[in-house]
This record gives sequence, C-alpha cells and structure tokens, in this order.
Amino acid sequence: MLIAIENEHIKATFATKGAELQSVSGVHSSTEYLWSGDPKFWGKFSPVLFPIVGALKDNTYFYQGQAYTLPRHGFARDMEFDYRQVSEHEILFTLRHNEETLKIYPFEFRLNLRYRIFGASLCCTYEVHNPATKELLFSVGAHPAFAAPLNQQGCYSDYSLQFNKDQELVYHHIVANLISDQTSVLALHDGKLDLKHELFYDDALVLKQLQSDEITLMNSKNYNGLTFKFEGFPYFGIWAAKDADFVCLEPWCGIADAMDSNQQLATKEGIQQLAPQGNWERTWKVTFF
Repeated sequence: MLIAIENEHIKATFATKGAELQSVSGVHSSTEYLWSGDPKFWGKFSPVLFPIVGALKDNTYFYQGQAYTLPRHGFARDMEFDYRQVSEHEILFTLRHNEETLKIYPFEFRLNLRYRIFGASLCCTYEVHNPATKELLFSVGAHPAFAAPLNQQGCYSDYSLQFNKDQELVYHHIVANLISDQTSVLALHDGKLDLKHELFYDDALVLKQLQSDEITLMNSKNYNGLTFKFEGFPYFGIWAAKDADFVCLEPWCGIADAMDSNQQLATKEGIQQLAPQGNWERTWKVTFF
C-alpha cells in the first residue's frame, strides 16, 4: 500500500511494506530525486536496516549461548508496518516484535519511522522503544538511493558529492559482505568526490571516521541536487549497484561483521544498547533543490 504527503514544494510517497520511501518529486518541476527501483540493477528505493546493518558472519549471531540467523540488513525492510498520518505533512510507521521475529531475534521492541516534510525538505526520524525488562540490542541504518542523473538528463559523471568537513575518505574494503581491515584512501578536491561507476565495483565505501555531517549531491550541468544532513551516526556507507545511475547515502548506527568477528551480539561492533523502558532516536534530513 502506498501513502503520499505533499506540500507546495515536494511530494513524498511511501510503502507500508518496510516503511520505505519510494519517491520524492518536485511539485512544480516534477523532478524525481529518488532512484527508480529498476530490478535489473537493484529493486529497492530506501530500505530500513533493522535490527542489524550489513551482513553477519555466516548470517549467524550468538546471544546467551544460542545461535540465531538473520539476513543481511535484518528483517524490517520486508515487513508490513502499521501507519498513522499524524498531520497533513507527517506520517508515522510502526513495527513491533511478534512471534515470528522473536524466533530469530529474541527481543521485544517498537520501531517507529517518522517522516515529515517542510519546505523543500524531508526529515526521517528513527525511534526505538524497549518495552521489555531486559536490555535491547539493535542496529539501525538508512539506505536511500538518489538518482544521478536527475530526470535522465546528462550522465553519471556530471555528478559529485560535496563533503562539508572532509578532504579525504578512508574506507574499509568489503570481502564476501564482511568488513576487512584493509583500507584505501580517496582524495577529495576541495571536499568534492566526482562520481564514477567504478567507485562501487567492489561494493560500498564503508567509512568509520567520516567527519562530515552534510553531503551535497550536485551536478555540473544545472542547479538541481540535494543536501543530505545527518547527526549521531558513527558509520557511513556510500554505494551504487554496478553501472546503475544512483548513489546511496547511508548513515548507520551499526555495521556489518568484521571478517574475524566472534559473532557475539552483545559485543558486536556498533551495536546499540537500550535499557528497559528506554527510548532512542536518530534523524537524517534531505533538502532538495
């Protein structure tokens, strides 16, 4: 089921499955800013990563001596969320634990995704509540894919990412979906990374020391683009499917297992710990122009 909210500047459309953002377009320009979801390359738009980010070693983790299996990026992206339209410009999606989730993830939880539009901006807030009497262990991540080129005008190499606080990117290599200790450095030119498809031929650029909290997707042919702002996310991924015309900007509170992971959830790198009856939230915002 699809639901839309709209103001005088932008229209945003969401699916109840996965609480996934499906489209953001300009009301007057009709510019579509999100990737088309072409299954030939990658059939998603902006999946929600929960309760893990990335892959587990052998798709398995251990908790209190028991083994559990979870797919890459967890299960939330494939589940139906409840929803409530809070106002004309705000919608709230909710996912709760159930008998099936408890079999593979032995935690009670409530996950909210709160989307709000104001002006030419879309704001996404993740809200996690722990209703249980024991600690909740989880990760959350974003995975929005933005079109490049916009409106199929121009080409991928017309586009670049402008970082507000970095002059180089130190990224970890991915081997068989796991994080390697091997790193490489991408030099930025005045904070700018020119996009080219081969950047992502070996999977995502996984950043553990990103200083920037604002990234602008711009192009050399016209003024259209977007500015992506995020805060409180210790990890960041940049990715595109091979030769696909999009770029994913992915703030994460969590990360895939390292190649030498001991697979223990309680000590997993990036795992979030939420006390009983506790609340947790993080927000990212994107402004379109």
